[in-house]
Amino acid sequence: MKLLAFAASSSSKSINKQLATYAASLVDGADVEILDINDYEMPIFSQDREEELGQPEQAQKFFAKIGEADAIIISFAEHNGSYTAAYKNLFDWTSRIDMKVFQNKPMVLLATSPGPGGASSVLAAAAGSAPYFAADVKASLSVPSFFDNFDMEKQQLRNPELQDKLKSALALL
Repeated sequence: MKLLAFAASSSSKSINKQLATYAASLVDGADVEILDINDYEMPIFSQDREEELGQPEQAQKFFAKIGEADAIIISFAEHNGSYTAAYKNLFDWTSRIDMKVFQNKPMVLLATSPGPGGASSVLAAAAGSAPYFAADVKASLSVPSFFDNFDMEKQQLRNPELQDKLKSALALL
């Protein structure tokens, strides 16, 4: 299985990237590719820019990466209850190539934050809208209080209940 994983965050210290990377490592036998959405940075989307630029190479490459994958893990950072601007912009540009951005790929959606909410607002929005963009969402999981539940030294969940939930979710891919 070719597994694509990434954080919907542009932070160089992204806890969501740590979570996505860890989750991907739990999928036995998977050929894992971890993307950094900073590699796909583009001007802020608008119809005017689209008329001027067409479909940027970064959006085309991102769409191709999704197409090459057998399954996808995304971990969402939450900015003011919603998507990060970096992810939303990448998604907007990519959706102009094809509204079926996720190309019917099986997906596990994750989210985490330092606080007890675990970025659950953005996770709910993502899980609710993803099927409209041809995502086969198999499961979603919020990890609250990241620094309490994730061992930074070992780079793994330390909470057994969350660990079991994550493994169950990944087994659906």
